Amino acid sequence: MSRSPQSSEVSPSPPVVLKNPVLAGFLAWLVPGLGHLYQGRIAKGVLFFACLMSTYAYGCYLGGSRETGWARVVYLAWHEDDKRLFFLCQVGMGLPTMPAVIQASRVRNGKQPLWNGFMAPPRIGPPRDDAPTDLSLDELHRRLHMYFELGTLYTAIAGLLNVLAIYDAWAGPVMPEEEKSEEGKDEAPPDRAQKES
Repeated sequence: MSRSPQSSEVSPSPPVVLKNPVLAGFLAWLVPGLGHLYQGRIAKGVLFFACLMSTYAYGCYLGGSRETGWARVVYLAWHEDDKRLFFLCQVGMGLPTMPAVIQASRVRNGKQPLWNGFMAPPRIGPPRDDAPTDLSLDELHRRLHMYFELGTLYTAIAGLLNVLAIYDAWAGPVMPEEEKSEEGKDEAPPDRAQKES
């Protein structure tokens, strides 16, 4: 039984409706996958949310402990002794990094960190007896060992990968160009050929 040439051709997929691309990109930054859900691309939205959030959450788990506080690898600091450039990558995760901004604001204004030091920046300066969760960067490295760096990398990679997901929500999926046959290169498109005759 021979197959006809038409049966081997793949039918074109329906176009993706991007709705408002700017809003989709913003939603994808706010919560990974949310922009895709807004566009009706449910499978892709769920995939991005599950993969990126699990990577980010695992990095937060690695970068903390009961005694140091959880998610200590995600923090905002811009001091002479500690310029946290990794936060520029981590902020790509959007809303999940908001506690770090709140904690940095509290510490900068001389207030105690909330939530047992969750995403609080490490201390710069001498230790304080009234703040058991106020640990220095050296102390965090000493207590968490290599897990501090691993947690930092996991959360930064999740943020950078979400930037690609944001771009996908804003610009849409990459569609392959239609292949041109060798004979049809010089021929006019069907619409144009009908108009000319």
